[in-house]
Amino acid sequence: MKTTLDEMQTFIAVVDAGSITAAAERLGQTVSAVSRTLGRLELKLETTLLHRTTRRLALTEEGQLLLGEARRVVESVEAIEEQMALRRQQPAGLLRVNAASPFMLHVIVPLVGEFRRQYPQIELALQSNDQIIDLLEQRTDIAIRIGTLRDSTLHARPLGSNALRILASPAYLAQRGKPRSAEDLARHSLLGFTEPDTLNHWPLRHALGDSLHIRPQVAASSGETLRQLALAGEGLVCLADFMSHEDRRRGDLVQVLARDTVDVRQPIHAVYYRNTQLAARIACFLDYVAQRLQRDGRVSRAA
Repeated sequence: MKTTLDEMQTFIAVVDAGSITAAAERLGQTVSAVSRTLGRLELKLETTLLHRTTRRLALTEEGQLLLGEARRVVESVEAIEEQMALRRQQPAGLLRVNAASPFMLHVIVPLVGEFRRQYPQIELALQSNDQIIDLLEQRTDIAIRIGTLRDSTLHARPLGSNALRILASPAYLAQRGKPRSAEDLARHSLLGFTEPDTLNHWPLRHALGDSLHIRPQVAASSGETLRQLALAGEGLVCLADFMSHEDRRRGDLVQVLARDTVDVRQPIHAVYYRNTQLAARIACFLDYVAQRLQRDGRVSRAA
């Protein structure tokens, strides 16, 4: 059995107090509890640390050797605890954040400047990946995931939700005309995803239901690529609001088929591992992002 920090602290307290009784008072324990802890420590080390008489305690040579090492160990632990307490008051350290490229570009990047001014001791490492990653394998503290969560081993914090809209540039619509119904899409250039194919199900009411599976004339693996194609007038696209927020505000992209669009909301979560108390640098980032997203109107409020 290994020696514990509690046993070393008790041993030091007995030596400093001069007796087991005085140490028990200092530690807020019973005399028998302190005596048992001391006995257990000697049993583990297979040596006598203190000579006990009715009048006083005397350190053995082994006890004298242990005392110096025990003091160094306890002081190191106390110093680490103090550093951790300071970090909770003023978060610091490396924070690794992963998100799909479009979310990173349109949502996280605009928030970085103010976050760094508020928390100058936090170092940010921003990682973009359009695939689901293993947080431990990729050494990631927080991942932003859009859609239904499947990994039950992760802790998740809702950040909000996002609507989907069918969009096109004014130049494209001037050339090809506005579609009046879902059936009209057969005569239009459609921009969609190479994978997963579920992203090519557009939330449109039509004769057979509330979801229309489209076959794209131009397909890409990234939503940002599709956005750029739509801005260039290459066709109609279905994008989440967080990507098209500024484009719609400026009039660079406009919504079509609004009346036939089903209100489908994609949940947005920050996911992370947590076995103990959440690190301050992670907690403050989650709080900051959640507040800013809802304040800026880029996402709808979390349920």
